Amino acid sequence: MKRKAAANYDALIKPDRVHSSLYTDPEIFADEIDRLFHHGWVFVGHASEVPKPGDFRLKRIGKQPVIMVRDSAGELHLLLNRCRHRGATVCQESRGNARSFRCAYHGWTYKLDGALAGVPYPEAYDGTGFRRENFGLVKVPRVEAHRGFIFASLSPAGITLDEHLGRGRKMLDRWIDQVSEGGELDASVGLHKYDYRGNWKLQLENSVDGYHPPTVHASVMAAAERELAAAGSKLDDLADGTTSDLGGGHVTLTQAVPVSQAGKVILLVFPNLALVGIQMRVIEPVAVDRTEVTIIPTIVTGASEEATRRRLREHEGFFGSAGNGSPDDIEVFERVQMGLTADAEPWILLARGKHRERADPAMGAVGGLRDEVSQRGIWRQWKKAMSAGIGIADVRTESVARVGTGIRSR
Repeated sequence: MKRKAAANYDALIKPDRVHSSLYTDPEIFADEIDRLFHHGWVFVGHASEVPKPGDFRLKRIGKQPVIMVRDSAGELHLLLNRCRHRGATVCQESRGNARSFRCAYHGWTYKLDGALAGVPYPEAYDGTGFRRENFGLVKVPRVEAHRGFIFASLSPAGITLDEHLGRGRKMLDRWIDQVSEGGELDASVGLHKYDYRGNWKLQLENSVDGYHPPTVHASVMAAAERELAAAGSKLDDLADGTTSDLGGGHVTLTQAVPVSQAGKVILLVFPNLALVGIQMRVIEPVAVDRTEVTIIPTIVTGASEEATRRRLREHEGFFGSAGNGSPDDIEVFERVQMGLTADAEPWILLARGKHRERADPAMGAVGGLRDEVSQRGIWRQWKKAMSAGIGIADVRTESVARVGTGIRSR
């Protein structure tokens, strides 16, 4: 079916508001997957999730199923989870350790680096020009690592990861240094997931929203008030902080007085990674009104068992499936998605604090903790990327080049 013409994003995104169709229109959602997730840089995972040869985890880049795996030589690869014969996935388990990957349909078998290792009844291909070396699992064309954080692009050409991160790179380093406590981050302890019936950008915006906690997380804030009072402080101190637009869609929320593991710095790396507390929060669009979120808590290599246990229990207390925070947010996301269907007045207001934004040479646009500087920064980059006129066609025709042999680290 022929797609309709691309939406006029200039008309749908204003400096202080956005149109509700950006959260509800399936055509716009499909455009997002093409342009943001299948062309730009996205976060995939952390190298410590697959520490040993043979370790693998299933991942997604937009709609594309991917295997993140460490081969027998210890090199890390991102392979499209699709047999080169008839297209079946070759790995079903979400995580584990393997010696190879085998298609359950016709038995094609692949090495951990993606090379085709075996084909049942290969004599039937004699005289057809079939060459085994040309039919390995397709590698993600561009993959780079920054201090263990794995980013990938399905497009063989485009800006570098450094260009993509921009000012966000220093803030990423700051978060890593803060959370690793002078050691090395370890993301292999496990993960938890949730999904909600709402658009993916609701989680994106919420991760760096300093305005909602007193309302959405009222019980947590009340407990914090008691804790602060005992320490000779007061709840108003929690409003002392900043939001900033670093450029490129990367935004921060910095809290002068942290509440538990909410932490002092929250960083959103556009388009799909939020670093909150000790966690890597990966935002995965499924449909225009359905989102999956994977939360990967981190520990510190070499920390005591007691310190690790305390770190994880504190994380679970707010962000776990039965925690004090995440269920509140999920409920609000679904209420927002439902409310957006009442579009007689379709505009979403993002004007909070706009009059008092200030420019900072290191941080870009800066405002108060409860201002909407971060949300406006997300939408500025969203409009820029979505207006670039780049779709998925170039990826489909070029990705089989299998660029590179492994992950480039910096």
